[in-house]
Amino acid sequence: MSNFKKYHCLECEHIYDEEKGDPDSGIAPGTRWADIPDSWDCPICGAPKSFFKLIE
Repeated sequence: MSNFKKYHCLECEHIYDEEKGDPDSGIAPGTRWADIPDSWDCPICGAPKSFFKLIE
């Protein structure tokens, strides 16, 4: 089983979890961060993908 990662938005602290995806935005569960289009925005505050950082 793959190790899924989580990323948090620096604007609103929303968490993108690779395991859960973002189905409301068309991102299927299991979608890796690198596979999300750069045009994707935070579903909570609208910040761009570049505002997310890996949670280590």
